[in-house]
Amino acid sequence: MTIHLGDPARHFFMTRSVARVMGLDLHAALHGGTLSPETYAGMVTACRGCALVEACESWLSQQTQISDTPPPGCCNTDTYCRLRKAH
Repeated sequence: MTIHLGDPARHFFMTRSVARVMGLDLHAALHGGTLSPETYAGMVTACRGCALVEACESWLSQQTQISDTPPPGCCNTDTYCRLRKAH
């Protein structure tokens, strides 16, 4: 079974965008030690394999304030929520 991975740049920015909507700064989390480079890379890779890309982009386009949670079905929910608690 072959898993199609989406464009790395697109999903890097989607990962960062979801974080921003949640009030998170992944760059600061990296430098603060609450997010490892390996976990960050894993988040982008997981996003690249997600089947809900269009739904995520739609969710992102509708956000007008900080959200407590990522979009429904997000494959990185656990990591985003852990970072939000540490924030």
